[in-house]
Amino acid sequence: MTRLKLIFIVSVFLMTESSCYALDMPNVLTLSDGLRVATENNRLVKISFRERDISYEDSLITRSRMLPGVNATINQTFLSNQPGARLGAQNLYTSERNYLSYGINAYQTLFSFGGDSSRYEASKSILDAKKLNIDLTKNIVALNFITAYFDLLETEKMLAVSKKEVESLESHRLVARNLFNEGVITKNDLLQAEVRLSDARQRMLTLKNIRATGASRINNILSRPLNTTVDVEEVHVNAISADKLPAIESAWANAEKQRTELGIIDREIKATELEETVKKSDYFPKLFAQGGYNYTENRYQLQEDNWSVVMGVNLNLFSGGSTKAEVSKVRHRKEQLNEQRKKLVDDIRLDVEKNYLDIKNAGEKIKVTKDAVAQAEENLRINKVRYEEGIGTATDVLDAITLFTTAETNYYRAAYELRRAEAGFGYAIGTDLVSAYK
Repeated sequence: MTRLKLIFIVSVFLMTESSCYALDMPNVLTLSDGLRVATENNRLVKISFRERDISYEDSLITRSRMLPGVNATINQTFLSNQPGARLGAQNLYTSERNYLSYGINAYQTLFSFGGDSSRYEASKSILDAKKLNIDLTKNIVALNFITAYFDLLETEKMLAVSKKEVESLESHRLVARNLFNEGVITKNDLLQAEVRLSDARQRMLTLKNIRATGASRINNILSRPLNTTVDVEEVHVNAISADKLPAIESAWANAEKQRTELGIIDREIKATELEETVKKSDYFPKLFAQGGYNYTENRYQLQEDNWSVVMGVNLNLFSGGSTKAEVSKVRHRKEQLNEQRKKLVDDIRLDVEKNYLDIKNAGEKIKVTKDAVAQAEENLRINKVRYEEGIGTATDVLDAITLFTTAETNYYRAAYELRRAEAGFGYAIGTDLVSAYK
């Protein structure tokens, strides 16, 4: 029994330790998790969903015009004098002074030369465009999040480089102070080290501020409180690999097939064409049917209730030229959308080419700067040894530290330029970024 109690106590202790460890572990936000949250919770995405819902209700309103309208009425009339008529020398009552009446009537447009049906089809086309706009908004939000994520990773690398620079300058200042105390160097060398160290610390403070701003930017995209802690990790997945880039012509063709914006504007053009049919239908008559039942409480009438059916035609003979103007207006709108589509294709091609060239450029930068980092590090080591042995100068060491910092900065900047360009190229050719970075 005692042994069982001991096992139970140890188990509880281990579980408690595990829980505390889990609570102390940083909550790392991966790129894929962040994309999932962003495309679900971002304000712009939620707004696009509401736009779709509004468009859906508009389509129902439009469809209602194709269905019969049914109205019911009930009235109680109170008259001060009882209605009547004079027939020769005799007065006759024609109605009661107080009476009840009620009725139900239905109205249905039977044929409108495609006006109502085209209006409904146009509303459905707009609804399809709003649905596509949700996908577009999600991909835009995804690109913004990916860019912000890589910006934050780049800032953290820059911050690490800045810390190394400060540490190197602190080490150099310590060596310079010892050499100055021994009378080997002048005070000018020590002052140079102090000034350079102060400048490096200021740059590090600036980078810390940039890092905090970048974290707030990510929280804003995720619709979280801006002061929420953000810990990110390195990404090893690409939207498209730099060494597997398609030919630019192939990329243009893929973009024209896959970009959601073109699907949206195509549906807007279709809706405009249908709207033209709607406006043209006003030139033609509309056939309608109307029927109902009416009852009036009146003992002076032979029949108090009555059924009715009416068939008729409505035709607008003259509207001051408004119908013609409406048709012309819709045609101009269609021509405008066609030009916008051509402009959109041009912009998409430019976007594809820009990111394509950015990938190429960043890749070349990485090749150049990668070797420069190793060379600058070796140069710094040599100059430190020379200075400590009294052969080199303080300026040589400070320049070597600056050179090494610059080389590392250029390398990381090029690396994240490549990652952002890859994401931008994926977006430009119409890739679903959430799926690409899973």
